Amino acid sequence: QVRLVESGGGSVQAGGSLRLSCAAWGNTYNDICIGWFRQTPEKEREGVAAISTGDDSTYYADSVKGRFTISRDNAKNTVYLQMNNLKPEDTALYYCAAGIGCRYYRGYAPPRNTGFWGQGTQVTVSS
Repeated sequence: QVRLVESGGGSVQAGGSLRLSCAAWGNTYNDICIGWFRQTPEKEREGVAAISTGDDSTYYADSVKGRFTISRDNAKNTVYLQMNNLKPEDTALYYCAAGIGCRYYRGYAPPRNTGFWGQGTQVTVSS
């Protein structure tokens, strides 16, 4: 079991920055991916970025490469998503997730009924 709690969402203007945090409790010692999906009412949930707890490999959707950076602090059991140069199309509810195959974080929808999920945090980018 893994428990995830997100924080750090908010509202910014285009070009601004936000940092999301995901605190994780439970069995994160195995080699798993922890990262972020996002969803809007118009689109299905899609992977954004993830980091492997095994070797710190990172995975990004093409739409965020060069703008978003994922990292983790082992001492705090926390994963961070630094989001720079935000665009209105980044507006979404962002969910922290764990225990889902790493490849899904490259812009794909997650498999149904799998993994562990946080409650979500809203990111709104105005033009």
